[in-house]
Amino acid sequence: MGFFDRIWRVIRANLNALVSKAEDPEKILEQVVLDMQDDLIQLRQAVAQAIATQKRTERQYSQAQTTANDWYQRAQLALQKGADELAREALVRRKSYDETATAMQAQLTQQAVVVDQLKQNMKKLESKISEAKSKKDLYIARARSAKATQQINEMMGNVGTGSAIQAFDRMEEKVLQLEAQSEAITELSMDDLEQRFEKLGQADDIDAELEAMKSQALSGTGSTAQLPASQPAADPELEKLRQQIREG
Repeated sequence: MGFFDRIWRVIRANLNALVSKAEDPEKILEQVVLDMQDDLIQLRQAVAQAIATQKRTERQYSQAQTTANDWYQRAQLALQKGADELAREALVRRKSYDETATAMQAQLTQQAVVVDQLKQNMKKLESKISEAKSKKDLYIARARSAKATQQINEMMGNVGTGSAIQAFDRMEEKVLQLEAQSEAITELSMDDLEQRFEKLGQADDIDAELEAMKSQALSGTGSTAQLPASQPAADPELEKLRQQIREG
């Protein structure tokens, strides 16, 4: 029996889990309010029926009292006429209706308690329905909000935020690398241009220095010095200097 009890317990647990998972708060709340309204309708019908029964008992009680009084008056009339036996029978009938009226009165007391209790229950149920309707809208709004939040969280989880962030990191590294390459190319281009301008400035300096040397050489030989008519022989030291310049 212990084994089968455990199996039944597992089955019930799984069924409860399935039912709990399938429950939609919005639908359940709507259905609860509808069920409460159905209960209110049945309770109102019960109250109406109890009141109708009470009214019928009141009429029966009143009728029994009236009939008992009539038989009492008949007994008095029989006594006045000297019909003692007839008066006795009238009193017997009167007693029967008095007993009926007494029983009806006891029923009326019980029915009054029942009707009063039913009315109180009806008022309580009406109050609970009113409260349930006001809370229902609040709970439905909260349930929808919770469901939307859950769907967003599930969607975010399915998207794979880890891989997305890694992709953004790779693209950021790629952009930084491209920017660094662009800056390096720009710097190299600027360096080449600056070197060209620097060489141009150096050439001007050399030309100026050469002109200065020529002026000094001419001033040393005199302003009226004449160049020889024929080209002098090559100077070995000058040729050696030229060779060194060529070789670099």
